[in-house]
Amino acid sequence: MSKLQVQGVHHITIVGADRQTSIDFWEGTLGMPFVLEQPNLDAPDQSHLYFDPGDGRLITVFCHEETVPQGRRAPTDPGCLHHLAFTVSNVTFRQVAERLDARGIRHSGPKDRGFMDSIYFKDPLGMLIELASYRFEPPAGHSHADVLHVAHKVRVAAGDDHIEPKHLAAAIERLCARRPTLSEEE
Repeated sequence: MSKLQVQGVHHITIVGADRQTSIDFWEGTLGMPFVLEQPNLDAPDQSHLYFDPGDGRLITVFCHEETVPQGRRAPTDPGCLHHLAFTVSNVTFRQVAERLDARGIRHSGPKDRGFMDSIYFKDPLGMLIELASYRFEPPAGHSHADVLHVAHKVRVAAGDDHIEPKHLAAAIERLCARRPTLSEEE
């Protein structure tokens, strides 16, 4: 039986609060340009807001003017979304806590994840948001996933618990060693 082969995330749709609260959070706090608005074609009493998270894909938000933020954590039962993570540059990451503090948004503070740094906070309806910054750049022609795949193999072979910078460095070295060189052809 053939697999269906996806080629990336097309968009993610979130149930949001009222229109203005949603715009204030997604564009005002996270800096995602508000690029399109139309009715939710499956529920015409709702708006469907579209935001650009920075990679040309879309985050869309269903809004209903009756939906009011409750200030509690969104459900994380099996089958529910645990959190949504967005990439930020290292220089932006260094300013995230200060910028969230300035807006009065409670957060986790920076978290060391070995191969990346993270900070967590909630959207107006209690959904957990993560801003993450990789600690490495992949070699030309490779993705972050390529580096993490090889780093995982290096970590497992070493018997280590989680990916650390030494595993990333070894993975990048291995990926770079695969590049053609005339020295090997002589």
